[in-house]
Amino acid sequence: MRIYKDHIILTGSKVKEALLMLNELDQDTILFVVDLEEKLIGALTDGDIRRGLIKGFTIDNYIDDIIQSNPKYITKGENNLDKIIEYREGNFRIVPVVDENLKVVNIINFRKIKSYLPIDAVIMAGGRGQRLQPLTDTKPKPLLKVGSKPIMEHNIDRLALYGIDDFWVSVKYLGEQIEEYFGYGNEKNIKIQYVWENEPLGTIGAVSQIQNFDHDYVLITNSDLLTNIDYEQFFLEFIEQKADLAVLTIPYQVNVPYAVLETADGKVKSFKEKPTYTYYSNGGIYLVKKEMLKFIPRNAFFNATDLMEILIKNELRVISFPFSGYWLDVGKHEDYAKAQEDIKHIKF
Repeated sequence: MRIYKDHIILTGSKVKEALLMLNELDQDTILFVVDLEEKLIGALTDGDIRRGLIKGFTIDNYIDDIIQSNPKYITKGENNLDKIIEYREGNFRIVPVVDENLKVVNIINFRKIKSYLPIDAVIMAGGRGQRLQPLTDTKPKPLLKVGSKPIMEHNIDRLALYGIDDFWVSVKYLGEQIEEYFGYGNEKNIKIQYVWENEPLGTIGAVSQIQNFDHDYVLITNSDLLTNIDYEQFFLEFIEQKADLAVLTIPYQVNVPYAVLETADGKVKSFKEKPTYTYYSNGGIYLVKKEMLKFIPRNAFFNATDLMEILIKNELRVISFPFSGYWLDVGKHEDYAKAQEDIKHIKF
């Protein structure tokens, strides 16, 4: 994978150097010009160079004479999804991401990703995976392969497809193997930090140990899920509904093979012949405002459902995001076998 710094060129460089770099970029032919502190100054394309040569510049001239001085950019940490969608739909394929000091911290390529969501992602990967023994006796469940790569890598790649590049991974059982496999995310152009659970802390308790999220929104997911969820739609629904916490929910239908009677005071009021009832189950993926995480106690066993109960009790807005796409909790051997077949046919 190309790292974002392949698109970075230092002010004061010569046109010849820029041409060599653009030649290596294939169809992604744009460079972003920075100073010694990596602060964004401008942009440069092969079209800019051609126009410069027509004006009489040579390959020994400095690029500063021909750069675009007001490039479009995205500021990291801001809730700027409207701008991102505008850029994407306006065919701005490659856009730099800067911090509050205009230092370039990433470059997004809409040929390769679908969005750039202002979210930190926390992946809960500390479980023992007892139901999948003996497969998990020597390997943590998140590293069990589905198709050509581990379950958790499918999750990370799906999140990264939507531009999420700040990851936290909660580990405990055989966590060293997870750290060794994923490292710090450099090969995927993301950042991964690890949170160690000395004792089991439930499905969300380890999040209390993280005090330096980069964004105001945090997505928390189990590591053993396979899904083709559209994370941008999840986020947009969260914002539109003014939610404090959103939970992905999976429809579960119950078919009753008999007529169901509605009664009151012993009298039959109505009945439904062989009805189907739809219920919504917890899908193990949560989107939450960072400020809501203050309700999670430090270093205590705490589940995501405990957080939901507290928020509801405090009359904060907890919403359901019903999902009808592909979703599978790889918790048992039959689930694992199903995942191996599904991966051949489902596009992730």
